[in-house]
Amino acid sequence: MKQPPIFSTLILAGGKATRMNGQDKGLVIWQGQPLISHVLKNLPKDDIVISCNRNLELYQQYGRVISDTTPNFAGPLAGIAATLPHCHHDWVLITACDMPCLPIGIAEYLWQHLEDQKIAVAHDGEHLQPLLLLVHRSLAEDAQQQVSQGFSSVYKWLQNQQHTIVYFKDRNIFNNINRLDRMC
Repeated sequence: MKQPPIFSTLILAGGKATRMNGQDKGLVIWQGQPLISHVLKNLPKDDIVISCNRNLELYQQYGRVISDTTPNFAGPLAGIAATLPHCHHDWVLITACDMPCLPIGIAEYLWQHLEDQKIAVAHDGEHLQPLLLLVHRSLAEDAQQQVSQGFSSVYKWLQNQQHTIVYFKDRNIFNNINRLDRMC
């Protein structure tokens, strides 16, 4: 078993949240706390970076805050491109701010299954989960080039990258709270 490195954690919280009537998803109260606090509870805490485009002062209590370098909520790839260069560690766990069921050790699990690529992406047995991935920081420039060419989809970016697909048996870890009708 290879020794895992220290990870940076990147939380994507910069979207419009159209399915949440424009409410800032990461700050929506779920089970008594902002959603982002649930997402972060089991993730590496050595270096937390949050990609957000509003409520920066509120997000600062959870980690360092970086906004997109492109205007108008350009999508999750823009958030990744803007924040990857600011991560302190070479390996970065990336996830969305609406996935509160991620287990302890998820970064290590992706790392252990990583082959010779610079990306490990989660798969739930049915679908690729492009917003749960482990990425090497050296891909920041490539992500930025894709954004400058008008691409916003992490899924499409992954199609142009060699990556390891890591399968998970428990689909529940991918549950997300991204619509008001999913709020409990």
